Amino acid sequence: MLIDTHAHLERMLTRLKLTAIRDQLDSLLDEAGRRDLTIREALTLFCEREIARKDQRRIEMAFGLARFPFARDLAGFDFEAQPSVDRHQVRELATGRFIANGEAILLLGPPGVGKTHLAVALGREVIVAGYTVLFTSATALVANLAKAHADGRLDERLLHYAKPKLLIVDELGYLPFEQDAAHLFFQLVSRRYERGAMLVTSNRAIGEWGSVFGDPVVATAILDRLLHHSHVITIRGESYRLREKRRSGLLQKAAPAPHNTTSTSEGVRSS
Repeated sequence: MLIDTHAHLERMLTRLKLTAIRDQLDSLLDEAGRRDLTIREALTLFCEREIARKDQRRIEMAFGLARFPFARDLAGFDFEAQPSVDRHQVRELATGRFIANGEAILLLGPPGVGKTHLAVALGREVIVAGYTVLFTSATALVANLAKAHADGRLDERLLHYAKPKLLIVDELGYLPFEQDAAHLFFQLVSRRYERGAMLVTSNRAIGEWGSVFGDPVVATAILDRLLHHSHVITIRGESYRLREKRRSGLLQKAAPAPHNTTSTSEGVRSS
C-alpha cells in the first residue's frame, strides 16, 4: 500500500505539536533546497522557525494576561522631553534582570509625565524576556483585596497577585487608602518581598506615603520592604498632555510676573 508521505509527515508534525514546521513545510523545504543546506542545517532552520512561532504565541498570550490598559513601548517614550529619566537605566531594567532578585521599581512624579507609559513599556519588555506580568491600578487592587477579605478568600486573592514574576501597581497615591486597605496592601508587599518583583507608579513623593496609607507605621513597613532592593526613578517635567495643548495653541504659558512693581488703587506702578 502506497503511503502519502507528505500527509503522513504532516500528521506526525501535528502529533508532535510542531505546527509552525507543518504549516510552512513546503516553503521550508524549498528554502533548504535553494540554500543547499545539509540535513543538520535544514533541521536547525526548521527548529528555529518552530521556536519563533511558539515564542510569538507565548508573548501574545502573556500580553493579554497582563491586562495592560494600552500598548506602549520604550521607542515611543520621549526621553528628550524628560531628561530626568536615565535612558541607560531604563534600558537595563528592560532586560528583566531586576526580577531575579525580587527587586522593586518606583516611578515617581506628577501626573502626565509618562510614568504609566514607562510601566507598561517595561512590562512588555520583560514579557518578551520570558517573565510573567500583571498590571493593576492601586484602587482596583485594594478593592479586590478588600472584597476577597470580606468573602473569606483573602489568601486566594493574595496568591493571585503573588504569582506573576512582576506585579505593576499603577497610580498609588491618587486616592488615600482606608486603614484596612493599607494593611491588606502591606500583606501583599510582604508576600512578594524578595520573591516577586514589583513596579509601583505614584504621584506622591516617598515622604508623603504616610498620608497615602493613613498610617505612618504601615507606610514605613511597606517602604522598608519596597526600598530594600529598589530602583527609584523620579520624573520631573511638564505633563505631556499640557505640552500638546500648548503646541496646539489651546493653552498658553502664564506670563512672568513683572519685577519691582507695587499695586495701587489706580493700577500697577513701577517703583
